[in-house]
Amino acid sequence: MKRHELIKDHIKRIQDRYRDAPKDRKKTILTEFCHTWGVGRMYAIRLLGGKRLPSGKGAGRPSKYDGRLVEHITVLWASMERICPKRMKAALRIWLPFYRAPDFDPKLKAQVLDMSASTLERFLKRGRKTLKGLSGTKRAKFFKYKIPLNVFEQKIVNAGHTNTDTVAHCGDSLQGDFAWSLTLTDRLTAWTENRATFSKDSREIKKALESIETTLPFRILSLQSDCGTEFLNYRIMRYLQNRPQSIIMTRSRPYHKNDNAHVEQKNFTHVRQVFGYDRIEQEALVALMNEIYRDYWNPLHNFFLPSMRLIEKERYGSRIKKRYDLPTTPYERFMLAPNVSEERKEQLKARFKTLNPFELKQGLEKKLEVFYCLLRQGKAGKKAA
Repeated sequence: MKRHELIKDHIKRIQDRYRDAPKDRKKTILTEFCHTWGVGRMYAIRLLGGKRLPSGKGAGRPSKYDGRLVEHITVLWASMERICPKRMKAALRIWLPFYRAPDFDPKLKAQVLDMSASTLERFLKRGRKTLKGLSGTKRAKFFKYKIPLNVFEQKIVNAGHTNTDTVAHCGDSLQGDFAWSLTLTDRLTAWTENRATFSKDSREIKKALESIETTLPFRILSLQSDCGTEFLNYRIMRYLQNRPQSIIMTRSRPYHKNDNAHVEQKNFTHVRQVFGYDRIEQEALVALMNEIYRDYWNPLHNFFLPSMRLIEKERYGSRIKKRYDLPTTPYERFMLAPNVSEERKEQLKARFKTLNPFELKQGLEKKLEVFYCLLRQGKAGKKAA
C-alpha cells in the first residue's frame, strides 16, 4: 500500500475522535500524527479537519508533454550542433523525418512539433549538460604580496605588454592528471601564442614560456597573470627578472576576471575552439597539441584572422554603446607598432610571404583528425582496462 493511502486510512480512523476531543487531547493526537508521518502541524490540522486529503498527485495541472521527450530533445539538440531553441524549432521539421530512435513513436513526434521555442529551452535545461570549463586556479595566498597589482588605467602604446593564463583540459573533473594549455597574448597587437603542458608545475610553465619566447616577433616587456600558483612562484619570478633586460611581472586582482580580459577571451577562441572541453589524459598527446598550436593554429590566427578592439563604451540610460576599431590582423597591428625595429618587421614580412591560409587550414584539419583519433583510442583503452 502506498504512503498516501496509508495516511488516508489513518485519518479515517482518528478523524472523529480528533473532532470530538477536548483541546488538550487534540494537541496530543495532533503531535502523535505529525511524528508518525513527518508532516507539518498546520498541514496536519487541515487533514484531520477534513479540508484536504492527500491524493498522491503533485500540485498543479498535469504535464502536457511526455517526460521521455527530455532525452530525445537533448539528442536532437546535440546533433544540430547545439543551436539555440528558436533555430531548433525551425529545424525540427527537417530533422525529424530522419530521426530513428526505437521508442520515438508518432505521438512523441507530434508533441515535439507542437512545442514552442520556450518549451524546448525548458526541456533542454533538464537534459543537457552545460559545456563549461572548470577553474583550476589555486590562489597563491602569501606570494601575491611580492608581485604588484597592475595599474589598469594606463594606455598601452607599445608591443610587448602581455597577459597570460592557463586552461584546464579536465572535462568535468579536476581529479587526476590531465593536459593544460598556456595562453599568452599581447595587449596592443592581440598576437597570441599557446603551448600545452601535462601539469601546472612551475617547471612546465617555465618551459612553455621559453618556447613561446623563441617564436614571438617582439620582446616581452611585462607579463600580467592572475593570482594562480603556477605564475606566482620563485621559479617564474627568477626566470623573468634574472636577465639583462628584466620583464616586469604584475598580477590582476583576485576574483576579478576582467582584469585579464585580453587573455580570458583568447582562452575560448584559441583553446576551446580547437580542443573543446574534452578531458585529455594521454601525456603523449601534449607534443601533438604543441605542434598544432605552433605550426597551424597560432599562425592562422596571427596572420590571417582579423580581430576588433574595443575603443570606447558609453552608457545611455540602461543601454551601453560600444565602438570598435576596424578589423585588423595581429600581424598588421604588429607592423604598426612604434617600438618594433625595421629589421624585426622585415623578418616577419618574409615569414608572412611563406604562409598560405588554405594550406594552414588543411594541415590543421589533418592534425586534428589524428589527434581526436588518438584521443578516442586512449579513452576506449581506459574503459576496456
